[in-house]
Order: sequence, then structure tokens, then C-alpha cells
Amino acid sequence: MARTSRKKRSTLTNRAVVAAAALFLGGGGLIAVNVYASAGEGGSGGPPGQFRNAARQMSTIDCPDAGIALPDVPDGARPEVDRELAAMDTQITDAYREFADRKERIARDPELAGNAVLGPLRSRRAASLDRIGTAVERVEGRRPQGLDGLAGCSLRADDNDGGGGQGQGDGGQDGGQGGDQGQQGNGPEASDFVDIQSVEPEADRPRNRRGASRGTFTTDCGRNENGKFNPDNVIAAPGVSNGAHHMHDYVGNQATDAFAGDDQLAAGETTCRNQGDRSTYYWPVLRLQNGQDENDVDADGGGRDQNTGEIQTPSQVTLKFTGSPAGKVTAMPRFLRIITGDAKAFTNGDANANASWSCTGFEDRQLKDKYPICPEGSQVVRSFAFQSCWDGQNTDSANHRTHVAFAQDDGRCPDGFRAIPQLVQRIVYDVPPGPGFAVDSFPEQLHKPVTDHGDFINVFDDRLMKKVVSCINGGRKCR
Repeated sequence: MARTSRKKRSTLTNRAVVAAAALFLGGGGLIAVNVYASAGEGGSGGPPGQFRNAARQMSTIDCPDAGIALPDVPDGARPEVDRELAAMDTQITDAYREFADRKERIARDPELAGNAVLGPLRSRRAASLDRIGTAVERVEGRRPQGLDGLAGCSLRADDNDGGGGQGQGDGGQDGGQGGDQGQQGNGPEASDFVDIQSVEPEADRPRNRRGASRGTFTTDCGRNENGKFNPDNVIAAPGVSNGAHHMHDYVGNQATDAFAGDDQLAAGETTCRNQGDRSTYYWPVLRLQNGQDENDVDADGGGRDQNTGEIQTPSQVTLKFTGSPAGKVTAMPRFLRIITGDAKAFTNGDANANASWSCTGFEDRQLKDKYPICPEGSQVVRSFAFQSCWDGQNTDSANHRTHVAFAQDDGRCPDGFRAIPQLVQRIVYDVPPGPGFAVDSFPEQLHKPVTDHGDFINVFDDRLMKKVVSCINGGRKCR
């Protein structure tokens, strides 16, 4: 699959332009319009308030997540179900484009939303849900319950609550207003950023119990200096090109795309220094809004999916495996797949959100639903602590979540789960201070920080995985 190549890093001039876009008040206050206001709109130079009235009413399309509603799908039906779930994501993306194109008209004629956008979307989703039901019934002899109730979508305001808001349903009735905080373009907006110096430090973490596994294993797989990107998601949408509708950074296994199976991953080259680690590590790219187009501006996952701006190569990537505060860890199974965070958390709500944002020098202050504004000389940090408990049987599950779990508050795994090495990713970016960056997202998720997520496929060989477990359980720091 063709890879998106990288441009040169931003010049100091570009950095100054972006920094100048944010105006600060005393005490960390912020005056700024949506930093993505022109993203994907062709830079027409129209008046700043061109879409303001429409945006104040409704910002995005909110649909029930059928994937979360299907925790149990028989193995024989999974390929077809995964394809239909990916098709439903494409349906939402297409409907979002139609909504965005008609935003001004919908503001004047709310019934147009139901007739031209939500009604057709409901019909397409109903057809996909019917095919999902048929696929499951063919294998299990019965249809999943409640699929019909997942077809309808609504329009919702960007109320900055991190998800779950009410909006305008299929009939086009206005269910709420976005107020003055409504955005232009498809996000993020100034209120999605906060000065890290205004955030209270977190309390100390609970101490390890007696018998805790205190060691670590760090694998060095680079920073994606070679520029491997694609908009696939081989875990959630295997076999589907542009299954993510946003661009991913990849380090580690270089064979990873939508069509890579276990055999291809096992044989793939790796950017990891230790060749025994052929694992796949990927996450949404971070882009800088500096007026520079990437060469994916007209491509799927890029401009076609409302992801524009210059992709930033991290200044540092740390991939560390840690132990359990409650006891020893056991080896991960080869080809274990883990998704942490929720790419649709803006509309799903934050139950599965799991990314943290901070700044170097201030990492005792973590943000879950805001991007940080870092002081001069400090860099942006995004981090993911993956699930550290495994059900002991499955390398994946129908919803890609229930085969793994987070430890409980006391550090122990839930009943039926065992502790495994916990992957902790720390990704650092040298970007200008201010609200001039965002992660890629599904278009309707509006580039919200709460939608950040990370993906991992374990392709350690057996010898190296044994070393990982030995180091962690033995309290050593290994590489």
C-alpha cells in the first residue's frame, strides 16, 4: 500500500505564524477562533462569521456505536460484521460531509437535516445492521437483540462536555443550541485547550503492594522517521482500506496495513532496535495548522476526511512495559491485540477514553479532555497506559475490548483475568505554544482530544517475551 511521504519539518517562520494565531490574556485566558476554521474549506478567505450562525446550532452527527453494542459475535460471522461496521463508519463520514456542505441551509431550514442527511443515513445504517443480524443468525441460529434501535442518528451541538449530548433527531426538530461556543469548520476550538500551568497537580499514585512486579522493559522502535502512515485500522476494520478515516503513525512492524494477517506481521520488517520485537504500535497523527498542506490533502484519511495540516514527527517516543502493583505478570500471547481509548468518545461519551495530555516539566498535571497549552521551552506530551489484564484465552474479541481489562483500584485484575506487562506509551512533540495543533479523528468527532487512542499488536518472539516477563517480575530495568 502506498505510504504518505513526509515534508520537511516546520520552519521557525511557520512556528511563529502558528504561535501568533493565539492571543493570550493575563492568567492564561485565551482569545482565539477555531484553529481549524479553514481546514478542508479551501482557504477561501471568506468572512470570519461565515458559518457562525449555523455552527451555533449544530456541529456534528451523533450515531449509536454498533461495535460497542455487539460484545459477542461468533468467529464465523466476524469478518462480515467487521466489514459492515466499517461501512457504517463510512456512511457517517459521508453524511457528515453532506451536513457540513449544507450547514447554512440547515440553519435556515431545519427539516432539511432530516430529509437530506439523517433520513438517508438511517436507511443505509438499517441495511448494514440487517446484514449484521443475518451474518450472526447464519452462524448462531439467532439474531442479536436491539439492532433496529441503532439505526437512527441525530445532530448535536458541540457543548464541550466530552460526548453524549442531545441533538436534532431524524425528524429535523431542533433539540438544542450550541451557543456562542459553536465552532466553524470541524474542530477543535479554543475551548478545547487549557494552559497547563492552570491545572492542579495530581495526587500521588497508590503504592505497590508486597510482591509487586516493579521492573520495566523498554523497546526502542524510533519515532516514525521513515514516515509510515495509512488510514487503515487492521484491528477494528481488517480488510478495509481507510477503515479509520484518519491517518495513523506507525512504529515497529512495517507490514502493517488493513490486509496484514498474523503471518504477514510475523514476517514483517521492524523499526525496533531489538529485532525480536516485530510488534505494531500505532496512533492518530498530530497535525500543525501552519498553512502547510500535506501530500494527503486530497487523499482518504487526509483532506477527504477533514484531516488537514502538516503531520508532526514526534521528537521522542517511549514504549515501556511495566508490571503490576499487586503481583507478578504473565507473558502476553503472541498476536494479542489491544485498543486503548475511544476514537468516537466525543459522541460515545468518555467511558472508554484513556489518553492523557501534558507538557514536559509539568507531567504531574494530566488532561483527559483538553489539549495543553505549554509554556515556551516545554513540549506537548500525549500518553497511553494500555489495559494490563488479559482473559487468558483470546487474542481479540468482537468489540476489541472484552478480552482485556484495566486493573481495579487495588491493582488486582478482575476475576477471570491475569496480569500481563502493561504497555505505556509516551509521545512528545515540539510544537509552538498555543491552540495550533490537533490529532486526526473521524470527521464527525471534531478532532476532540478525548478521542485520542492507541493500538498495539504483540509480535514479540517467545524468547524476548520471556525476557520481558523476567525483567519485570525480577525488578530489573531492561532494554
